[in-house]
Amino acid sequence: MRERLITLSCALGALLLFATLFLRGGAPERSRVAPPTSIERGASGLLGARRWLEGEGIRTVSLRERFDALARRSDVPPSGNLLIVTTPVVTAFRLSEAGALDRWVRAGNTLLVLAALSDRPAWALSGFAHSDLSLLAGLEFVPRTRPSGGPAAAAPSRASRPATTRLLRTTDELKPPRQSTLVPNRSHPYLAGVHTAVALSDYAPEVWDVRVPRAGFVLSLAHEREGGEGVLWLRSAGAGTVIVSGFGSLFTNRVLGLADNARLLANIVSASLGPGGAVLFDDEHQGLSAAYDPAKFYRDPRLYATLGVLVAVWLAWVLGGTRLRLPPSPARAPREAELVRATGMFLARVLRPPAAARRMFERFFQRLRARTRRDAPDVGPPWQWLQEHPRLERADVAQLRQWYTDAHSGRRVPLQRLHNLIVRTERQLAS
Repeated sequence: MRERLITLSCALGALLLFATLFLRGGAPERSRVAPPTSIERGASGLLGARRWLEGEGIRTVSLRERFDALARRSDVPPSGNLLIVTTPVVTAFRLSEAGALDRWVRAGNTLLVLAALSDRPAWALSGFAHSDLSLLAGLEFVPRTRPSGGPAAAAPSRASRPATTRLLRTTDELKPPRQSTLVPNRSHPYLAGVHTAVALSDYAPEVWDVRVPRAGFVLSLAHEREGGEGVLWLRSAGAGTVIVSGFGSLFTNRVLGLADNARLLANIVSASLGPGGAVLFDDEHQGLSAAYDPAKFYRDPRLYATLGVLVAVWLAWVLGGTRLRLPPSPARAPREAELVRATGMFLARVLRPPAAARRMFERFFQRLRARTRRDAPDVGPPWQWLQEHPRLERADVAQLRQWYTDAHSGRRVPLQRLHNLIVRTERQLAS
C-alpha cells in the first residue's frame, strides 16, 4: 500500500509539472511585439479605437475572414461601411481577394489603409510589401531618390531584401520614439477641425513616393511637417472611396489620444458610414482567423472532459498496470577469489596488526623447524641460528628480530613488508 501511495504522489507531481509547462509554455511568445488588431490592449493595438467607436454607438466588426467573404456577410449592409486595413500584415493577401475587395469598395464602401510608410513602429519590423498597396488601393509606392547618388527606386524594396538586412536595421531604434506630424494641405471634410495628427516611430522610417499605375488620379490631403512628403491620399473607386495613410500608427492605442488623431478618425468614420453601416477591422491578415478561435477552444467543455478521461486512464495505468518492483535476479554462487577477498577484508577489519604479525612469526618458525629439523633449535625463536647462517644477510635478520619485538610489545608492524621479508628469507634458506 505504501508503494502505491508513493507512486500516486510521484504521478500527481509529474501531472502538476506538465500542467505548469502547458499553461506557461507560451510566455516567451508574449514578449514579441503584438500586431495591430482590434483586440490588442498594448501600444500597437486598435482596441482603444474600437471601444471608443462602440461607446459612441457605432457598430464595429472584427473581420476574421478574407475579403472574399465581404459580399456574403449578412450582418452588414452592402454599402456604407468602412474597412480599416493595417500593413504590413502577418497573413499575406491573396490575388483572389483583390477583385472581391475592389467590387466591395465600388459598391459604395470605404477602404482605409494604414500603411507604415512614413513611420516605422515596432510591429512593422517584418518589412513593408509595397505590392500590397498596389493590390489593395491601386497605388504604387517606391523609395524616394537619394540626394547623394542614383535613384533609390533601383534598390530592392523592403519586402524583397534578405531577412538579415531587415534585422540589421533594428539598430536604428530611436529612444524615445520619433514623432512625425501630419499637417493638412487644404480644407477637406476628413480634416475638419484637424490641425495636426501625430505618429510615432520606434525605428528610423524611409521616404516614399506615390504613383498611380492605372488610369486615374490620387488626391493628396496632408503632408508630413518634418519632411514635407505626402502622408494622406484619397482616390475614388466607383461609388466608394480608398483612403491611404502613410502613418500606420495613426490610430493605435498609444497615439489615438494625441493631437487631433481622434478627430481625424471621427471625421473619416462620419463621412464613410451610411445607414446601418459598420466599421470593420481587418484582423484576419494580422493573425486572427475565424478558423481558429483560442477563446472558443478553451471554452469548449469537451476539451476538459477529454483531459479528465486522459488523466484518469493515465493514473489507472500508473497505479495498476505498472510494475512497482524489479523482478528478482537469480543468485549465483561466489567464486573462490571472491571468497578469499571477502575473508581477507573481514580479517583486515577485525584483526589488529600486532596480533597478525605474531601469528605470521609463529607460522614462519614452524615452517623453519620442519624444513631444517637437524640444525634449528626446537625451543624459542632461532635468532642465533639465523644470524650465523651463511646465506642470510645480517640486516634482514636484524629487521625480522626488531619486528618480532614490536609485535610482542603491541606496536604496529608493517604486515606487507614483513610478509615479503619472510618469503625472501625462506627462499634463501631453500636454495
